[in-house]
Amino acid sequence: MAKARKLDPASDFTPDEAYRALRRIVGVVALLNLAWFGIELVVAQAIGSVSLFADSADFFEDAALNLLIFTSLAWSATRRARVGMVLSGILLVPAVAMLWALWSKLSTPVPPEPLLLGATGFGALVVNVACAFLLSRYRDHRGSLTKAAFLSARNDVLANVAIIGAGIASAIHPSVWPDIVVGIGIAYMNADAARAVWTAAREEHRVSRASR
Repeated sequence: MAKARKLDPASDFTPDEAYRALRRIVGVVALLNLAWFGIELVVAQAIGSVSLFADSADFFEDAALNLLIFTSLAWSATRRARVGMVLSGILLVPAVAMLWALWSKLSTPVPPEPLLLGATGFGALVVNVACAFLLSRYRDHRGSLTKAAFLSARNDVLANVAIIGAGIASAIHPSVWPDIVVGIGIAYMNADAARAVWTAAREEHRVSRASR
């Protein structure tokens, strides 16, 4: 009689299969985010958009986040929890980048080109929906690491919808404020995600130390 396979609780795979599948997924997600970071940064600089600049920094953060997860999945629970704490700080990078872009925009208050703003936001939305879908099955797998990746991708989807809205609003009534408000919102969402990941990582670290 064939021996029954022990399945991972988070999937229909064995733990080894789930590990390999998750590693492949975070690798793909990292590459997608890195590619769109470059595209969005170029457009943000070309049209002077605060929200796109903040979102491009967010794509770079997502790429770094998933690359760190890719390299640390095989580590112990304690080491993964420590990496999760570091990642909570990385999640704050777009907020800091947005403050710099906001200062620059207020110095020269020219509205961004609405068509390019909305079109780039739509492209980013497609990328982030794909990433969130890929990561959703594993959002509770391997603790705070994949929680960080999923929360970041989820927040990016909401941010991209808001960027598209800012493009529409700017087309109807040219103003710098829709772009600025969305940029501030992106920074807030990343700060909240950082708090959630820090809390999860701290709890994961506490449990792993207590089980020794």
